[in-house]
Amino acid sequence: MGDVFHTFPALSDAQAALPDLTVDWVVEKGFADIPAWHPVVDKVYSVELRKWRKTPWSKATRPAMNAFFETIHQTQYDLILDAQGLLKSVWVARKVAKKAAKSREKKVPPPLIAGYDWQSAREPLATLFYQKKYPVAKAQHAILRLRQLMAQALDYELAKDQVIHYGLDTSLWSKPKILMEALGGGEYFVFLHGTTWESKYWPEAYWMELLALTHAAGVKVVLPWGNEEERLRANRIASSAPSNKSWVPEKPLSLNTVAQLLNTAKGVVSVDTGLSHVAAALDVPMVVLYRVTDPKLVGADGTKVVRLESPCAPDYLKQFPNKEIEMRSLQGLSVEDVFQNIMRSVHL
Repeated sequence: MGDVFHTFPALSDAQAALPDLTVDWVVEKGFADIPAWHPVVDKVYSVELRKWRKTPWSKATRPAMNAFFETIHQTQYDLILDAQGLLKSVWVARKVAKKAAKSREKKVPPPLIAGYDWQSAREPLATLFYQKKYPVAKAQHAILRLRQLMAQALDYELAKDQVIHYGLDTSLWSKPKILMEALGGGEYFVFLHGTTWESKYWPEAYWMELLALTHAAGVKVVLPWGNEEERLRANRIASSAPSNKSWVPEKPLSLNTVAQLLNTAKGVVSVDTGLSHVAAALDVPMVVLYRVTDPKLVGADGTKVVRLESPCAPDYLKQFPNKEIEMRSLQGLSVEDVFQNIMRSVHL
């Protein structure tokens, strides 16, 4: 999910430099709702590469692949930009360009494939299939790398130290009806407590203490979840405070509903998880906790994002070798640290 949101600022740059630009986007099916949030995006093509790679000989795979590429080939493109720099993404780009070359008249050239150069790509072998290759230093945040790549590929100047502007169109979004029914009116925070590694969790006791402080400040709290483990955790956290001031949804919320929920939130507190990138792109005041992961290259970023890092953040620890390291990974991430930062961010 982070890769998708990291691309938005580059699209905003391109839209500002080239007002007539139209972009179509190929994205994994699970994230197909997201690209259309940006006004420069016209068509969104959802691809199921992960599924196809797992079942390449399935009777359903070949027709699905053919249908996918036939749909794309109905539009004529000038440029195909591989923003990922991976073999799987350039495979899609080549299939699109190859079919276009066969179907066009000889006087109309097929689209060029562009991307990072050998030193810049995540998988350098992918660059062998680009006609245009651009240098972009790796020791930069993914957002800046994509902005630099887009500027070179579309030939416009990217100003130095330009602020991050995601540029999402949320003008038609409103506070989810289900939220109004559960909590009524008033300001609320969203606590994003679920993540992939156990070592990235923030202790439940900390969430409970933060919940109490938040309620005392007159702010309600929403605790969304995506699986059974997260649902149980959310209910345990919420049960530590009055029920009319916290809301745990009965069912998992759709990505669009979660986005609307985040968009109208007063603030967000999050561990290192994909949804933190959604909140960052929506310019919601947010504090993100990096316990064992380093945010410098791929962390949530934006004008209203505060990142708190423990001394173990650069270590990428999926497991703690001992209790001492486990406790060290919480330094700088105390409840007081988090509470003070989120209240300062939302000016309460």
